Amino acid sequence: MKLTHINENGNPKMVNVGAKNITERLAIASGRIKMSKATFELAMSGQGKKGPVEQIAIISAIMGAKKTSELIAMAHPILISGTDAELIALPHLPGFELRVKVSTSGQTGVEMEALSAVSIGLLNLYDMLKAAEKGMEILDICLEYKSGGKSGEWRREQNS
Repeated sequence: MKLTHINENGNPKMVNVGAKNITERLAIASGRIKMSKATFELAMSGQGKKGPVEQIAIISAIMGAKKTSELIAMAHPILISGTDAELIALPHLPGFELRVKVSTSGQTGVEMEALSAVSIGLLNLYDMLKAAEKGMEILDICLEYKSGGKSGEWRREQNS
């Protein structure tokens, strides 16, 4: 297997996607944040000092998808068709799962946008709750699904 972001001289490069076909592309990523029961209850109550932490996490996830090419060195700036984020309460953890779906019609995929969105959304959730607990853990950020492009469809369940 050859890495695509290295040129013939061994230097980093941004892949030229100009000759690739424009296809519908979709990526879904997820991650979790684990916290104490008290912090989870504070987040669920909406009574934290910084306001509605769940809504801020979702908005920041969407912003994270839009800013991916500014944060990931070799990611192309792309036109995102849509981003949908869902924060799911996990009382048994306790904590939350953030799932983000990103779509585009273009020459390169949106896996990095989905993964960046999850990362930024969970980091914002941490930021909103860190006054209550510094020991929260961000866990299991991963790609769940992708479709489109030359490599076609990929699903985590089939490849884990």
